[in-house]
Amino acid sequence: MNFLRNQLDKVKHNFERGQKWEKYYYAYEALDTFMFAPNTTNDVKGSQIRDAIDLKRLMMTVIIGMVPCLLFGIWNVGHQHFLAIGQAGATLGDKLWVGALQVVPIIIISYGVGLGIEFIFSTLRKHPVNEGFLVTGMLIPLVMPPDVPLWQVAVATAFAVIIGKEAFGGTGMNVVNVALTARAFLYFAYPSDLSGDVWTFIGDGQAVAGYSGATPLSLAADAATTGVNVVQSFNSFGAGWNEGVFTLSNLFMGIRPGSIGETSTLMCLIGALILIATGAGSWKIIVSVFGGAYVMGLFLNLVGGNAFTQMPAHYHLVIGGLAFGAVFMATDPVTASQTETGKWVYGFLIGLFTVLIRVFNPAYPEGIMLAILLMNVFAPLIDYFVVSANKKRRLQRATV
Repeated sequence: MNFLRNQLDKVKHNFERGQKWEKYYYAYEALDTFMFAPNTTNDVKGSQIRDAIDLKRLMMTVIIGMVPCLLFGIWNVGHQHFLAIGQAGATLGDKLWVGALQVVPIIIISYGVGLGIEFIFSTLRKHPVNEGFLVTGMLIPLVMPPDVPLWQVAVATAFAVIIGKEAFGGTGMNVVNVALTARAFLYFAYPSDLSGDVWTFIGDGQAVAGYSGATPLSLAADAATTGVNVVQSFNSFGAGWNEGVFTLSNLFMGIRPGSIGETSTLMCLIGALILIATGAGSWKIIVSVFGGAYVMGLFLNLVGGNAFTQMPAHYHLVIGGLAFGAVFMATDPVTASQTETGKWVYGFLIGLFTVLIRVFNPAYPEGIMLAILLMNVFAPLIDYFVVSANKKRRLQRATV
């Protein structure tokens, strides 16, 4: 590290004002502050409150929270691959290797394209590169299916950073979650590559005979249109060597097809504990998302309508990307509600709309993405009404 520090110090003068690489100063600063703590101090005189947490360390905390989902996702990709080719007994190392070969390139493309665009904008606008994309660059791969074409990851990342973030002014100014913007762009632009079966084309590019990579949400949507009991459809799926893939315990553990980081509710909850313990995520939003989904599931059990509505409410908590969205997407401090009461309302409505979209939209059985994007737009309105209500209560208590 001392060698790298010395090399950065040697070239620093070339980026200072009036020097030949002046316009690239903020790109140099971004690399310097990413690798090392800044050596600048506040020039304002007077009392100062020092805190070890800055934007970079906050973003790194969130990334640490995602590590369990990432590692499990890499293993699961390899595991599902060997299931597909009939070699379920492959070693742990083999599964991790195959999973890494599939997942790591997606991460590299996401960070390479996203950071490249941010460096370009920082050079053109002459403003520092913020660390917000450290989290977004990891979230984008984790919400993608493992067989997504790499060029689509690049296009979606570019769209999300330019339209979803830089068009609004950069980090901290975006209205909707940037990673979900990338996911939504791909879903509506290339729906056949982002929905339906997954893992059936990994390897030589040919589908594996006798293997289905159906996700639990796609099975539930099919059962809703055919009138088959959803849980019965889960239990009857994967006879023989793939039997039990959609049992409740297996759904909770996450050993099933799905996007890279979203399958394991257990790993998401471990990440939630890290975010809550460090103050990087709001426990109120996380709890209220799960609560809203469960309440809507219970309500639909009572009113009925199709086979999907009769699925036990607790299944909604472990299928799809609800847990991942609740922990890492809904808690985004930029796009979520800021008031404490608003966080409860915001999260509850996300959970509620997630289940509604799943059950009544057969074209897109997963609802967490659309629900979070919708509530991102309404978050300021929720805060407005919460603050207005607080003002009214205080005025009523005020005395002249």
